[in-house]
Amino acid sequence: KAVELDVIKIDPTQYATVPKTQRTVEDIENKKEIPKFLEKEELALFLKTAREQGLDGDYLIFLTLAYSGIRDGELCALRKTDFDANEFTLSITKTYYNPTNNVLKYTLLPPKTTTSVRKIELDPLVFNELEKHLATQNEVKMRYRKTYHDKDFVFVDMVKNHGYPIYIKKVENRMARLLKLAGLNQTLTPHSLRHSHCSLLAEAGVPLQDIMDRLGHKDDDTTKNVYLHVSKTKKKEASHK
Repeated sequence: KAVELDVIKIDPTQYATVPKTQRTVEDIENKKEIPKFLEKEELALFLKTAREQGLDGDYLIFLTLAYSGIRDGELCALRKTDFDANEFTLSITKTYYNPTNNVLKYTLLPPKTTTSVRKIELDPLVFNELEKHLATQNEVKMRYRKTYHDKDFVFVDMVKNHGYPIYIKKVENRMARLLKLAGLNQTLTPHSLRHSHCSLLAEAGVPLQDIMDRLGHKDDDTTKNVYLHVSKTKKKEASHK
Protein backbone atom coordinates (compact mmCIF):
# COMPACT_ATOMS: atom_id res chain seq x y z
CA LYS A 1 0.00 0.00 0.00
CA ALA A 2 2.91 2.31 0.84
CA VAL A 3 4.40 1.66 -2.63
CA GLU A 4 1.02 2.35 -4.24
CA LEU A 5 0.78 5.69 -2.39
CA ASP A 6 4.37 6.50 -3.37
CA VAL A 7 5.46 6.73 0.26
CA ILE A 8 8.28 4.25 -0.43
CA LYS A 9 9.83 3.10 -3.71
CA ILE A 10 10.52 -0.55 -2.96
CA ASP A 11 8.30 -3.09 -1.18
CA PRO A 12 10.53 -4.62 1.54
CA THR A 13 8.22 -7.67 1.79
CA GLN A 14 8.44 -8.50 -1.92
CA TYR A 15 10.52 -11.66 -1.54
CA ALA A 16 9.52 -12.53 2.03
CA THR A 17 7.99 -15.92 2.79
CA VAL A 18 6.23 -17.09 5.93
CA PRO A 19 8.16 -20.08 7.31
CA LYS A 20 6.13 -23.24 7.67
CA THR A 21 5.96 -24.45 11.26
CA GLN A 22 7.62 -27.83 11.59
CA ARG A 23 5.71 -30.09 13.96
CA THR A 24 7.70 -32.36 16.23
CA VAL A 25 6.78 -35.89 17.30
CA GLU A 26 5.95 -34.48 20.75
CA ASP A 27 3.53 -31.97 19.19
CA ILE A 28 1.68 -34.74 17.38
CA GLU A 29 1.57 -37.08 20.36
CA ASN A 30 0.48 -34.37 22.80
CA LYS A 31 -2.11 -32.92 20.46
CA LYS A 32 -5.40 -32.66 22.34
CA GLU A 33 -7.57 -30.29 20.40
CA ILE A 34 -10.99 -31.58 21.40
CA PRO A 35 -13.30 -28.55 21.18
CA LYS A 36 -15.90 -27.94 23.83
CA PHE A 37 -19.43 -29.06 23.07
CA LEU A 38 -22.62 -30.07 24.86
CA GLU A 39 -23.11 -33.75 25.56
CA LYS A 40 -26.53 -35.20 24.72
CA GLU A 41 -27.97 -34.72 28.24
CA GLU A 42 -26.52 -31.19 28.48
CA LEU A 43 -27.99 -30.26 25.11
CA ALA A 44 -31.41 -31.54 26.24
CA LEU A 45 -31.16 -29.36 29.37
CA PHE A 46 -30.03 -26.34 27.33
CA LEU A 47 -32.94 -26.64 24.88
CA LYS A 48 -35.40 -27.18 27.75
CA THR A 49 -34.10 -23.96 29.34
CA ALA A 50 -34.45 -22.14 25.99
CA ARG A 51 -38.04 -23.35 25.66
CA GLU A 52 -39.07 -22.44 29.21
CA GLN A 53 -36.97 -19.36 29.97
CA GLY A 54 -35.84 -18.12 26.57
CA LEU A 55 -36.50 -14.68 25.16
CA ASP A 56 -38.27 -13.96 21.86
CA GLY A 57 -37.43 -16.72 19.35
CA ASP A 58 -34.67 -18.29 21.49
CA TYR A 59 -36.02 -21.82 21.41
CA LEU A 60 -36.28 -21.99 17.61
CA ILE A 61 -32.88 -20.29 17.19
CA PHE A 62 -31.02 -22.84 19.27
CA LEU A 63 -33.17 -25.77 18.19
CA THR A 64 -32.26 -24.96 14.57
CA LEU A 65 -28.55 -24.57 15.36
CA ALA A 66 -28.45 -27.83 17.34
CA TYR A 67 -30.48 -29.88 14.84
CA SER A 68 -28.79 -28.57 11.69
CA GLY A 69 -25.20 -27.81 12.65
CA ILE A 70 -25.26 -24.59 10.61
CA ARG A 71 -23.07 -21.59 11.45
CA ASP A 72 -24.59 -18.65 13.35
CA GLY A 73 -24.00 -16.36 10.34
CA GLU A 74 -25.91 -18.80 8.15
CA LEU A 75 -28.73 -18.83 10.71
CA CYS A 76 -29.09 -15.04 10.78
CA ALA A 77 -29.36 -14.96 6.96
CA LEU A 78 -32.15 -17.55 6.72
CA ARG A 79 -35.29 -16.64 4.82
CA LYS A 80 -38.64 -18.43 4.91
CA THR A 81 -38.05 -19.78 1.40
CA ASP A 82 -34.93 -21.62 2.62
CA PHE A 83 -37.19 -23.98 4.59
CA ASP A 84 -39.07 -26.64 2.62
CA ALA A 85 -41.86 -27.96 4.85
CA ASN A 86 -42.84 -30.61 2.30
CA GLU A 87 -39.41 -32.21 2.03
CA PHE A 88 -38.28 -31.21 5.56
CA THR A 89 -35.11 -29.65 4.17
CA LEU A 90 -33.13 -26.48 4.78
CA SER A 91 -31.10 -24.76 2.04
CA ILE A 92 -27.94 -22.85 2.97
CA THR A 93 -27.08 -20.31 0.27
CA LYS A 94 -25.87 -17.21 2.12
CA THR A 95 -24.33 -15.86 5.31
CA TYR A 96 -24.91 -12.70 7.36
CA TYR A 97 -22.15 -10.09 7.70
CA ASN A 98 -22.34 -7.16 10.10
CA PRO A 99 -19.01 -6.29 11.79
CA THR A 100 -20.43 -3.17 13.49
CA ASN A 101 -23.46 -4.97 15.01
CA ASN A 102 -25.63 -2.18 13.65
CA VAL A 103 -28.86 -4.03 12.96
CA LEU A 104 -29.75 -1.66 10.09
CA LYS A 105 -26.42 -2.09 8.26
CA TYR A 106 -26.18 -5.76 7.42
CA THR A 107 -24.86 -7.46 4.28
CA LEU A 108 -25.63 -10.89 2.87
CA LEU A 109 -22.63 -12.72 1.44
CA PRO A 110 -22.10 -16.08 -0.23
CA PRO A 111 -21.32 -18.85 2.29
CA LYS A 112 -17.80 -19.36 3.66
CA THR A 113 -16.75 -21.92 1.01
CA THR A 114 -18.23 -23.57 -2.09
CA THR A 115 -18.99 -26.69 -0.04
CA SER A 116 -20.95 -24.50 2.39
CA VAL A 117 -23.75 -24.20 -0.18
CA ARG A 118 -25.87 -27.22 0.70
CA LYS A 119 -29.31 -28.65 1.40
CA ILE A 120 -29.81 -30.66 4.58
CA GLU A 121 -32.67 -32.65 6.05
CA LEU A 122 -34.21 -31.42 9.29
CA ASP A 123 -36.35 -33.04 11.95
CA PRO A 124 -40.08 -32.21 11.60
CA LEU A 125 -39.91 -30.85 15.17
CA VAL A 126 -38.01 -27.81 13.84
CA PHE A 127 -40.74 -27.16 11.26
CA ASN A 128 -43.46 -27.39 13.92
CA GLU A 129 -41.70 -24.73 15.96
CA LEU A 130 -41.05 -22.66 12.84
CA GLU A 131 -44.78 -22.58 12.09
CA LYS A 132 -45.54 -21.20 15.59
CA HIS A 133 -42.70 -18.69 15.31
CA LEU A 134 -43.89 -17.36 11.93
CA ALA A 135 -47.45 -16.99 13.23
CA THR A 136 -46.15 -14.71 16.02
CA GLN A 137 -43.95 -12.88 13.52
CA ASN A 138 -46.93 -12.23 11.24
CA GLU A 139 -48.78 -10.57 14.12
CA VAL A 140 -45.83 -8.20 14.62
CA LYS A 141 -45.66 -7.63 10.87
CA MET A 142 -49.33 -6.63 10.72
CA ARG A 143 -48.98 -4.37 13.75
CA TYR A 144 -46.03 -2.49 12.23
CA ARG A 145 -46.91 -2.98 8.57
CA LYS A 146 -45.87 0.57 7.57
CA THR A 147 -42.32 0.34 8.93
CA TYR A 148 -41.70 -3.43 8.91
CA HIS A 149 -38.51 -4.44 7.04
CA ASP A 150 -40.18 -7.11 4.94
CA LYS A 151 -37.36 -9.15 3.39
CA ASP A 152 -38.73 -12.53 4.47
CA PHE A 153 -36.12 -13.18 7.19
CA VAL A 154 -36.99 -15.86 9.76
CA PHE A 155 -35.02 -14.64 12.77
CA VAL A 156 -35.77 -10.95 13.13
CA ASP A 157 -35.88 -8.12 15.63
CA MET A 158 -39.46 -8.04 16.87
CA VAL A 159 -39.04 -5.31 19.47
CA LYS A 160 -37.45 -2.24 17.90
CA ASN A 161 -36.19 -2.56 14.31
CA HIS A 162 -39.04 -4.78 13.20
CA GLY A 163 -38.19 -7.26 10.46
CA TYR A 164 -34.45 -6.68 10.38
CA PRO A 165 -32.43 -9.90 10.81
CA ILE A 166 -30.88 -10.47 14.22
CA TYR A 167 -27.10 -10.07 14.38
CA ILE A 168 -24.57 -12.71 15.46
CA LYS A 169 -23.58 -10.96 18.70
CA LYS A 170 -27.21 -11.08 19.82
CA VAL A 171 -27.28 -14.87 19.32
CA GLU A 172 -24.06 -15.15 21.38
CA ASN A 173 -25.51 -13.02 24.20
CA ARG A 174 -28.76 -15.00 24.24
CA MET A 175 -26.81 -18.27 24.46
CA ALA A 176 -24.62 -16.96 27.31
CA ARG A 177 -27.78 -16.05 29.25
CA LEU A 178 -29.32 -19.50 28.78
CA LEU A 179 -26.10 -21.34 29.67
CA LYS A 180 -25.97 -19.39 32.93
CA LEU A 181 -29.62 -20.17 33.72
CA ALA A 182 -29.05 -23.87 32.98
CA GLY A 183 -25.84 -24.01 35.04
CA LEU A 184 -23.83 -25.17 32.02
CA ASN A 185 -20.35 -24.25 30.76
CA GLN A 186 -20.56 -20.51 30.05
CA THR A 187 -17.51 -20.49 27.75
CA LEU A 188 -19.54 -22.28 25.06
CA THR A 189 -20.65 -20.33 21.98
CA PRO A 190 -23.20 -20.86 19.19
CA HIS A 191 -20.37 -22.53 17.25
CA SER A 192 -20.17 -25.10 20.05
CA LEU A 193 -23.63 -26.30 18.97
CA ARG A 194 -22.07 -27.13 15.60
CA HIS A 195 -19.59 -29.39 17.41
CA SER A 196 -22.45 -30.78 19.53
CA HIS A 197 -24.31 -31.64 16.33
CA CYS A 198 -21.21 -33.40 15.01
CA SER A 199 -20.82 -35.39 18.24
CA LEU A 200 -24.45 -36.57 18.14
CA LEU A 201 -24.08 -37.70 14.53
CA ALA A 202 -20.83 -39.52 15.36
CA GLU A 203 -22.51 -41.20 18.34
CA ALA A 204 -25.35 -42.29 16.06
CA GLY A 205 -22.82 -43.94 13.74
CA VAL A 206 -23.05 -41.50 10.83
CA PRO A 207 -19.90 -41.71 8.64
CA LEU A 208 -17.43 -38.80 8.88
CA GLN A 209 -17.83 -37.82 5.20
CA ASP A 210 -21.62 -37.53 5.60
CA ILE A 211 -21.11 -35.31 8.65
CA MET A 212 -18.64 -33.12 6.74
CA ASP A 213 -21.15 -32.77 3.88
CA ARG A 214 -23.92 -31.83 6.30
CA LEU A 215 -21.76 -29.22 8.02
CA GLY A 216 -20.58 -27.81 4.70
CA HIS A 217 -16.95 -28.76 5.31
CA LYS A 218 -14.57 -29.92 2.65
CA ASP A 219 -11.90 -30.62 5.24
CA ASP A 220 -11.80 -29.60 8.88
CA ASP A 221 -9.48 -30.86 11.62
CA THR A 222 -11.80 -29.71 14.43
CA THR A 223 -14.71 -31.78 13.10
CA LYS A 224 -12.40 -34.77 12.65
CA ASN A 225 -11.18 -34.41 16.25
CA VAL A 226 -14.75 -34.35 17.60
CA TYR A 227 -15.62 -37.34 15.44
CA LEU A 228 -12.59 -39.36 16.54
CA HIS A 229 -13.12 -38.43 20.19
CA VAL A 230 -16.76 -39.58 20.15
CA SER A 231 -16.21 -42.65 18.00
CA LYS A 232 -13.40 -44.04 20.17
CA THR A 233 -15.92 -46.04 22.17
CA LYS A 234 -17.40 -47.44 18.98
CA LYS A 235 -13.92 -48.48 17.82
CA LYS A 236 -13.40 -50.38 21.08
CA GLU A 237 -16.72 -52.14 20.52
CA ALA A 238 -15.62 -53.04 17.00
CA SER A 239 -12.33 -54.53 18.21
CA HIS A 240 -14.19 -56.69 20.76
CA LYS A 241 -16.57 -57.88 18.06
